[in-house]
Amino acid sequence: MFQANSMTLITGSADQTAKLWNVETGAQLFTFNFDSPARSVDFAVGDKLAVITTDPFMELNSAIHVKRIARDPADQGGESVLILKGPQGRINRAVWGPLNRTIISAGEDAIVRIWDTELTSISNLQTGKLLKESDKETGHKKTITSLAKAADGSHFLTGSLDKSAKLWDARTLELIKTYVTERPVNAVTMSPLLDHVVLGGGQDASAVTTTDHRAGKFEAKFFDKILQEEIGGVKGHFGPINALAFNPDGKSFSSGGEDGYVRLHHFDPDYFNIKI
Repeated sequence: MFQANSMTLITGSADQTAKLWNVETGAQLFTFNFDSPARSVDFAVGDKLAVITTDPFMELNSAIHVKRIARDPADQGGESVLILKGPQGRINRAVWGPLNRTIISAGEDAIVRIWDTELTSISNLQTGKLLKESDKETGHKKTITSLAKAADGSHFLTGSLDKSAKLWDARTLELIKTYVTERPVNAVTMSPLLDHVVLGGGQDASAVTTTDHRAGKFEAKFFDKILQEEIGGVKGHFGPINALAFNPDGKSFSSGGEDGYVRLHHFDPDYFNIKI
């Protein structure tokens, strides 16, 4: 994960570390060490904070760690300024909410949560109390696999193994829209240019070898964000899609799949004239 206009990248790994990198040179800048695998990472706006989630491991529960990011890598420290605990099971995604005042998390227990992280002073964060949880009746029914913010941070999209994606207000956690598909959703993204959402997934990876790519439904599906209608699909992968991301200019997107390929898709001019 890296921030727009930034030269720093942050990555998380099953080797129980998260690392900071210089995007220009590829040099490793710093290593954060944990006692369990690091799964999700996200920079706050301004690059001064980062959120990192760690998985349940041995006797340890899942957790959300907030780290300060130093302007000078030589001054970087490894301590957490805030640790949030509470969700059951793995936390698959945690991202910063509007103005860096909250963290939004989601994972195996199918609940979306908003946590308070507003600064009380230059050096201290609040206790990280839980502010809101998604309603079990209207929310997801199975593991939430993915979470993507809109470009302006006002809303976000979640994808789930319950074969749906949901659009939420980032401040109130009000459910705005639901997009229903016929396959588990592993990855979601939103166009920064048009009112389109893209869902990726496919049949369970353990069964991929027994089914050809046509039956597995491995294409990226496009939906109209407002009308919630499917408007098209992009094929190419021979296994479940696990990652999706739009280019910031909205003119292309990338997908990563269980087949071991990352594909870059450029839109034809006709795409920008689609009308429902």
